[in-house]
Amino acid sequence: MKRLSTIAIVLSVLGMLQPTTASAQFDENGNLGEKGYVTKAGRMDRSKMNIGVYHLRPYARTEAHIKDLADCGIDFVICMDNDRPALDLFQKYGVGAILSGVVPGWWGGMGDNAGTLRSVNPPSVYEERAAKFEDHPAVWGIDIGDEPSCWDFPYYGEVLAQVEKLFPKQFAFINLHPYYAPGPREGEYPVKGPLGTASYQDYVDRYCRNIPADYISYDFYYLQEAAGPQKAYANLRIISDACLRTGRDMWITLQVNSLDPKAWVTENQLRWQAYSAMAYGARSITWACYTAGWWDNQVVDKEGNKTQQYEKLKKVNAEIHRISRRYMDYRRVETTCVGFSDAMLEGSLEKGVKVYEDGVFSGLTAGCPIVVGRMEPCKAGKGGDALFVCIADDPTDKAPKTRTLKFKAPGREVSVLGGDDYLPLERDGEGWIKCTVSSCQGVLIEAL
Repeated sequence: MKRLSTIAIVLSVLGMLQPTTASAQFDENGNLGEKGYVTKAGRMDRSKMNIGVYHLRPYARTEAHIKDLADCGIDFVICMDNDRPALDLFQKYGVGAILSGVVPGWWGGMGDNAGTLRSVNPPSVYEERAAKFEDHPAVWGIDIGDEPSCWDFPYYGEVLAQVEKLFPKQFAFINLHPYYAPGPREGEYPVKGPLGTASYQDYVDRYCRNIPADYISYDFYYLQEAAGPQKAYANLRIISDACLRTGRDMWITLQVNSLDPKAWVTENQLRWQAYSAMAYGARSITWACYTAGWWDNQVVDKEGNKTQQYEKLKKVNAEIHRISRRYMDYRRVETTCVGFSDAMLEGSLEKGVKVYEDGVFSGLTAGCPIVVGRMEPCKAGKGGDALFVCIADDPTDKAPKTRTLKFKAPGREVSVLGGDDYLPLERDGEGWIKCTVSSCQGVLIEAL
C-alpha cells in the first residue's frame, strides 16, 4: 500500500475526497493512484471538451448577448458574478458559470503576499460565505484564486477541499502562473517572486503534492514579448507530463484578444494555440477575454458590439468541438515535435525528430514542423491507436501554406478528422496514406 500524504490522510478522514475508484488517493508525490479522481465534476460534463471564456461584463448580459455566447461555442464563463437574471439565461442556453466573489478572491501577483492566504482568509471566512450562498443550476464552479505562490499551496489544499464540501454541487477552481512568470529562478525554496520556487517544474510539482484537484489549470498568452512558441511548448510539456504522471486533466487559458490594439489575433493564431495544446492533451480550453477584462480587441467591445474576433472564435470553437467528439475518447500519453529546426525548439525543453514512428504509424511527416500527440483510448470499447497532429509551421500566421501529411499504418483502417469533417485520403501501392492539410490546422488520426 502506498504511503499517503498528510493532506490526503486528513481529507480522507473528513470524507472530503470523492474518488471514483477505491484506490483514488494521493501518494507522497501527488499521484492519484490508478487514474482515480478526487475533485468532483459537479454540473460540468467532463466527458466533453469544454470551451470557456474569461469575463462577461454587465453590458453584454442581455438575452441576445448570451445567445450569441452560446452560438459562439462557449460552454462556461470564468469571473462571472452572482447575477441571477444572467444566470437564468445561462441555464436557458446551456452555459455554465464559475463564480468569483462568492468566497474571498486571491491573486498571487508578483508574490508580495506569498504565504499570507491563511491569515487573510481563514477557514471561518469560507464557512460564513457559504452560509450566505443561494445555489443556481448554472453555477458549475467556485473561483478560489488565481496565480498563487507555492508558499500558499498547502493551505490552498485545505481551502479546495473545504469549498467542495461547503458547495456540494460545485467544484473549486484555481489557476496557476505560466512558465514565463517573472522573478528569480535560483536559490533554495522558498524564494521571492511570483512562483516562490527556483523552477517552474518545482512549482507544478508542489501543486500536485499539496492541492487535491484532478486538473491543472494555467494561462499562457504566447503573443506577449516574454512568452512565444518555445516557452509555450515548455509550459505544455511540464503541465502535460505532470497531468499524465498524476492522473489529472490539463486545462489551459489562451488569448483571443491582444496587447496591441492595432494587432488583432488571427484565426490561424487561435488554431495554433488550441491545436498545439490538444497535441499535449488539453481537455478544456478557455479564451481571454470575451468582454473587457485585460488588454484590447476583445470579442465583444465596451459598447456591447461583436468585433471581428467573434466570427473567428466561433469558427475555431466549432472546429474544436467537431474534432473533440472523437478526441475526448482518448488521452495523451506522449508528445513529439517532428520536423523542427534546432532554433525553433531552443528553450522549449523539446528535442525534435525528423520523422515520427511508434510501431503503429510510421514515416509520419508533413514537410514542415508538426507537433504529434500519441493518444490511447480512455473509454472502454471506444477508439484504437490515435495521434493528434498540429501543423505547427506558422504560429504567428505570417505565411500560411498548404501541406501534405503522409504516413503509413500497415494493416489498419485509418481515418483523419479535421475541423470541418473527415479528410479525403489518398493511398498508393507502397502503403503511403496522404491528405492535404493547412498551416495551424489540427487533425485526429485514428487507426482502428
